[in-house]
Amino acid sequence: MAEKKYDAKDIVVLEGLEAVRLRPGMYIGTTGSKGMHHLLWEIVDNAIDEISNGYGDTITITINTDNSVTVEDNGRGIPVDEHPTLHKSGVEVVYTTLHAGGKFNTENYKFSGGLHGVGASVTNALSKWCNVTVYKGGKEYYIGFHSYMDENGKMHSGVPVEPIKMVGKTNKSGTKVTFLPDSEMFGNLKFNFETICSRAKELAFLNKGLKIKLVDLNSDREELYHYEGGISDFVEYLAEGKSKLFSTPIYFHGEDKNFDLEVAFIYTDSYTESFFSFVNNIPTIEGGTHETGFRSAFTKVMNDYARSNNFLKDKEPNLLGEDFREGITCVLNVKMNNVQFEGQTKTKLGNPEAKTLVESITLRQLSAILRDKKSSSKAEVIVNKAKGAAKVREAAKKAKELTRAKNSAENFNLVGKLAASTSKNRENAELFIVEGDSAGGSAKQGRDRRFQAILPLRGKPLNAEKKRIDQVLANEEIRTIISALNTGIGEDFDLSSLRYNKVIILSDADQDGAHIRAILLTFFFRYMRELINDGHVFIGLPPLYKVYKKEYSEYVYSDNELPDAIARAGRNYNLQRYKGLGEMNPEQLWDTTMDPAKRNLIQVTIEDAAQAERMVTTLMGDDIEARKKYINEYANFDKEDEFLKNYKKI
Repeated sequence: MAEKKYDAKDIVVLEGLEAVRLRPGMYIGTTGSKGMHHLLWEIVDNAIDEISNGYGDTITITINTDNSVTVEDNGRGIPVDEHPTLHKSGVEVVYTTLHAGGKFNTENYKFSGGLHGVGASVTNALSKWCNVTVYKGGKEYYIGFHSYMDENGKMHSGVPVEPIKMVGKTNKSGTKVTFLPDSEMFGNLKFNFETICSRAKELAFLNKGLKIKLVDLNSDREELYHYEGGISDFVEYLAEGKSKLFSTPIYFHGEDKNFDLEVAFIYTDSYTESFFSFVNNIPTIEGGTHETGFRSAFTKVMNDYARSNNFLKDKEPNLLGEDFREGITCVLNVKMNNVQFEGQTKTKLGNPEAKTLVESITLRQLSAILRDKKSSSKAEVIVNKAKGAAKVREAAKKAKELTRAKNSAENFNLVGKLAASTSKNRENAELFIVEGDSAGGSAKQGRDRRFQAILPLRGKPLNAEKKRIDQVLANEEIRTIISALNTGIGEDFDLSSLRYNKVIILSDADQDGAHIRAILLTFFFRYMRELINDGHVFIGLPPLYKVYKKEYSEYVYSDNELPDAIARAGRNYNLQRYKGLGEMNPEQLWDTTMDPAKRNLIQVTIEDAAQAERMVTTLMGDDIEARKKYINEYANFDKEDEFLKNYKKI
């Protein structure tokens, strides 16, 4: 084949905001619901950055009836004067030029969540239209942008309708932005009020004194978030539903030049740690150097306190960090400049200096708090709980060693249970955790044994939310899962030892099946969270119905899909509802649920770690009233039985 000529003319130069529309995933991750909400957070983050640096105190977010959204703050207002080299107003530069903004130095913003100067321009590029009003110096300014396709079929993104102009006088200061996400990018997706509420509440906690008002004009719902206690209030909110071991959180705050640290924590009677860290309002769910610094300093301070107050004798070894962190609910809130996040997801802090700064501030501030007699009772509670945790740790250590000893090919705990795959390639390997022996038998016969392993559950595993780690490890079903995955748990968890790239929970589409899913997800969340964070946990979706007649059949996976499937089948159809996986033979289970080319999987992710913590505590913890309240608020008790409704039409 002749070599294709490759000249300079073949190099495509994308102008303006074209790159954003061509590769939106590079800027917002996805063009699904999460990506569309990301457009909103880029604008909200700009408002938060103003307030975090001392300018203004209120943000109002309004979902309009046409699915546009408005964000208004009372900060300084985006500059409206002409840029000295681009000869455009500051507003136009910010909204039409990638990598342009006031956050590349510390002169205007000491702290900022926006690092790359792409936020506002990306939102503009992916919107059908975007209108910006600036209140500044007693005057009101306006500029509108729109995206359109010209007569030659060329797309123009985020283009100013006309230059900025003054439209009136005002007593206000700040910026108001209204934009409509482009349906060509996001289809018919709608902004979700609950999703926005969750993030807005978190931002209000992290920025003491900030007021965030939410308005949904589609439902006339309003919320106002305002917490004078800041992250101390956040910690108490996260610990709701658990028994607190002392009444108010321990809080400290320290600064070092352009570095600001806040820490608040409280203890409950739970057996795991709940740790949440943020950098410039961004959740760092994978941790980083700031968490490492805090953990090491916290352990040292607590051991020093235990020894100096005779809780530990001279011959006794120091307690471990995991002992001191059992039952802790902690929020670590860092504000700093020149942030270095590892990866594009901004989930792990990489700045080496953050470790040293957090360590020094924690050592100094926490030691001073514990020397105060007012805190002695709290410190005593922490040390005594840690000593109890150390005893449990020793018991758990023996249980873990037992689990490891059984973790060989001859492991009697797996023989007769796990149907292993033949391939040793982890990247292609899948483990199905299947509810019940009947479904497990069908799955074993229907699978592709080259890469699919089957682990049937004989009964419900233990609810890990309510038990100590030694009790968790005493449960046979849990031990079997740990052995099959080969990763260990808790402090010993090692993701590199995972045998399967996909861990798929496969349970019946009924109450018992949902409970088993909840129990397994709770266990993974508490003791194998990296498994979820790294994208290895999935939920398999078996069909709910089969619509069929002579020479026609279709499997249906949700009630919403059923009417369309019936319409496609036409008259004289038959309708079968599957109550459990065991009702399907191996071939049906493969065709509907296990075949990678046809199946439906839901990947389990943690979008909001703090909200996930609350959800697990509410649904799986001991607070019955909180669970009833949640169910009454969110469960649909009026849902119609689609099977009976359609069965009458046969």
